[in-house]
Amino acid sequence: MNNRLSNLLRTLPLVMLGTAIYAFGLQYFIVPNQLMEGGVTGIAILFNYALGWPLSISTIVLNIPLFIVGWLVLGRTQTGYSIFGTLSLAFFLALIEKMIEAGWIVPFRTSNDYILAALYAGVTLGTGLGIVFRFGGTTGGADIVARIASKMKGWSMGQIILTLDAIIIGVSLLYIPKEKVLYTLVAVYIASRMIDFIQDGAYAAKAFSIITDDGEQMAAIITREMDRGVTLLPAKGGYSGKQKQIVYCVVARHEIRRLKTIVRSNDPLAFIVISDVHDVLGEGFKAE
Repeated sequence: MNNRLSNLLRTLPLVMLGTAIYAFGLQYFIVPNQLMEGGVTGIAILFNYALGWPLSISTIVLNIPLFIVGWLVLGRTQTGYSIFGTLSLAFFLALIEKMIEAGWIVPFRTSNDYILAALYAGVTLGTGLGIVFRFGGTTGGADIVARIASKMKGWSMGQIILTLDAIIIGVSLLYIPKEKVLYTLVAVYIASRMIDFIQDGAYAAKAFSIITDDGEQMAAIITREMDRGVTLLPAKGGYSGKQKQIVYCVVARHEIRRLKTIVRSNDPLAFIVISDVHDVLGEGFKAE
């Protein structure tokens, strides 16, 4: 418990830093130039364009139903991370809104050089989300929907999120010119590359080989806490001759930090090998 608490005290401020950068990118580059974003944040931006609703309010309102369903389907641990990330994002959105109203921040607005706005928006949003994911956080929204659909239907989370983003950006054509939608796609692409860069790798997943004395207990904890399948392999220490087990598990990039924390909290002496995975086929990832 103490290890988990100390880890939270280290990582939650970094998740807040990531949401602060993400919120800045939205308020400084995206909204002033009427560009778009995917996920629930994109829906909040549409409400801002169509109805004038502040992003900080609509972000929370839109996520409340998802939190309730996520709590029932995914459990309190996974949903708790999403709630924290969403509340942190809403706080910084509101703070930057007030700073803009007070004249302390002057948003970047342009009437002819939208490519510059799109490039910097992509870098800023990608950096913020990359930091959030790197330290085990999430901003809720589409991530919760993807996790629920993946758990109940076995669909790929990446494909679900991509589909939702495409639908939301497509609907935005009703409110913003198609040229700005195309600039948005540039920003989304740059953001995705920045997330990969911050996450230290462009691979779809990472493979964990965890050598531990009690593999069955570790497997049960990983399955319960992360809803990921694991494989147990028999092993024997070459020097000690002791019987051990290897817990093999493949996780998405943004789950790396969380899995390392779970392993260290439950077996500080476990030996962990993390390998790059170039492609993953199967439940929780994607089908051929």
